[in-house]
Amino acid sequence: MNAKLSLAAALSVLALGSAVAADLPRRATAPAPYVAPVPVFTWTGFYAGVNAGYGWGQQKSTANAAFGSLDGAQVGGTAGYNQQVGALVFGVEGDWDWSNAKHTNGANVSKLTNEMTARGRVGYAVDRVLLFTTGGYAGGTVDRTDGVNAANDWHNGYVLGGGMEYAITNNVSAKAEYLYTDLSSKTDTAISHAGVTQNTVRMGVNYRF
Repeated sequence: MNAKLSLAAALSVLALGSAVAADLPRRATAPAPYVAPVPVFTWTGFYAGVNAGYGWGQQKSTANAAFGSLDGAQVGGTAGYNQQVGALVFGVEGDWDWSNAKHTNGANVSKLTNEMTARGRVGYAVDRVLLFTTGGYAGGTVDRTDGVNAANDWHNGYVLGGGMEYAITNNVSAKAEYLYTDLSSKTDTAISHAGVTQNTVRMGVNYRF
């Protein structure tokens, strides 16, 4: 009888201990280590840079058939601003380039000595790659001489184009673009009458602030 009572008492103590243990607070699981999210690249901001390329084109509406095609290298500076909204990038960009595009036919020499543009840009961004179209105002200085007469005129016109830009780092990007420029004809003198159409392929490097 005593043995039975002792066994029953032992079982009761074990049951009570299990119940108390179940009610005790459990040790919390250690939190996972914090990992900072990788920042998403954005094209928003101001930038400035340099560009260089090659242009070739045709003089139009000339009163002197000796003035024909012209071509040459160009180099200059660029500045602009982008605003990214989702994957779309809207921006404005301006540049000025020195040019040695030239045509020589005997004493007849024609040069496009400099060119500037003020353009809008619309692009589509895939992380660090930006595909864009661009267009706006273009102007340039055309020098001409036929060996006797000479003229130097600023011509106004428009520019259209497109290209691709890649962000090498968060601050430095490289671009390649094609531009078609149409500079209007002037009518003040026969020698400076011709406008210029030009195709330009160029590379550029920008620093993003």
